[in-house]
Amino acid sequence: MRVTNPIMEIDMPDIDIIRVNDMYYMVSTTMFVTPGAPVLRSGDLVHWEITSYIFNVIEDNPGYRLEEGKNAYGQGQWATSLKYYEGKFYACFACNDLQKTYIYSTDDIEKTGWERITLDGIYHDMSFVFEDGHVYLVYGNGEIRIVELESDLSGIKCGGVQRLLFSTPKEGIGLRCEGCRWIAKDNFHYFFFIDWPTVGRKRRRVICYRSAQLLGDYECKVLVDDDMGFFNNGIAQGTLIDTKEGEWYAMLFQDHGAVGRIPYLMPVTWEENWPVLAPGGKIPRSFETSFEEYKAEPLIISDSFSYEKDCLKPQWEWNHNPVPGGWSLTKRTGYLRLFSKVPAANLMEARGTLTQKTESPYSSFTIEIDASGMKPQEFAGLTAFQGTYGSVGIRAQEKGAFAVEVVKGKLGQGETVEISVPIKSGQCFLRIDFDYCELKDRAAFYWSYDGENWETIGTQLQMKYTLDLFIGYRIGIFCYGNKTGGYADFRNFIFQNKISGKGALSDSASGVK
Repeated sequence: MRVTNPIMEIDMPDIDIIRVNDMYYMVSTTMFVTPGAPVLRSGDLVHWEITSYIFNVIEDNPGYRLEEGKNAYGQGQWATSLKYYEGKFYACFACNDLQKTYIYSTDDIEKTGWERITLDGIYHDMSFVFEDGHVYLVYGNGEIRIVELESDLSGIKCGGVQRLLFSTPKEGIGLRCEGCRWIAKDNFHYFFFIDWPTVGRKRRRVICYRSAQLLGDYECKVLVDDDMGFFNNGIAQGTLIDTKEGEWYAMLFQDHGAVGRIPYLMPVTWEENWPVLAPGGKIPRSFETSFEEYKAEPLIISDSFSYEKDCLKPQWEWNHNPVPGGWSLTKRTGYLRLFSKVPAANLMEARGTLTQKTESPYSSFTIEIDASGMKPQEFAGLTAFQGTYGSVGIRAQEKGAFAVEVVKGKLGQGETVEISVPIKSGQCFLRIDFDYCELKDRAAFYWSYDGENWETIGTQLQMKYTLDLFIGYRIGIFCYGNKTGGYADFRNFIFQNKISGKGALSDSASGVK
């Protein structure tokens, strides 16, 4: 099978991968959306599908419910470490906002909702380490520390190892080593990090520290300093994984503008017990593998919303914890119904926004909306969701009137109606096109009476990847208002990802390149 980089152009940051027999499992970061910490499955390291989520919610508190003016934007699950140990699966991540670190475990990695224990404090960007019956977390930013866990991973071991492991350079470095990932091979311990120099090429790179003894002296080496010609955005942070036959691969990610952080795969060779990820300093654009192609379900999907029970497909995630009773797939056959149950002044305060990831270089999303159940001033539709956002939807007005509107907003700064166009009924089609090509990072808004003849509405949104949310742009379906009590019905959600000769985007259900 031939592999071409990047292996997908979908937000998939903070990668960790394990292998169990011939199957690979990968975890990634989804921050504050729920369910969260997706576990993906692959048989070839290229074609991935969502098999489960580590948690349904992190905490059920005002911040994660978007109540009392609180939120968890830019917070939540960060950089999970994933391991298989003595017949059990373990995952660990820190929540900066909660000042806690969580260790989750399960016997079945393909089941959502794992058991967990909670540690006080933040073990930043940690990695599990297993040696001679001992279990450790190695963590930190610049000052890399190690702490020993109980043998069953139930907590910090009383009297166990807890010390500084090594310090990484400060001079000429803007971001010191973090994003720890560990492997052991041929009597060496290897720790992989990113750092970000302020001198030289001034981009993210991969640093490896190794030692023959876990608590011994470490030497380091720069493994990757390459952007593959993409705007000096260094490809870095990730891990190495072996195959059953003894081959090695590395998976790293790259900042790719508003779509998010996307993964690259590369073959690994070994020279003098150092891994070689980028021969001659260059990550390969393409290469051959011995894998047979794995038939994976797409990571982004179209959805008819024809369900027999209230259970969404795993590609869907909510903005924060969903409102109990705030949505239904069964109240009206073939429709997603979103209720406006909690007052919200803008999209960033609105609970019950349902999201999927988007894909570079192009993504288009279309949906049919029936707003006849909405109350005056409630607003429902589609949104290009990030800290700087744009939405197209129907606003219910007095006396049964409706208008199609484009609304623009920013987290912490509210939102404004850019344009409002009266329409003859509360039923129409809505569309948002995302153009990420060469970092254009623009979203355009459309509406239609019949789903075939489209009218542009409003101005394009200049999308920006910002750390206030710390995720790539998503498509969102929403319904909210200052006053509540109504609902909107949605059906025939269609994802498209190719440009046709007429400038429209052609149908595709594939989320994997």
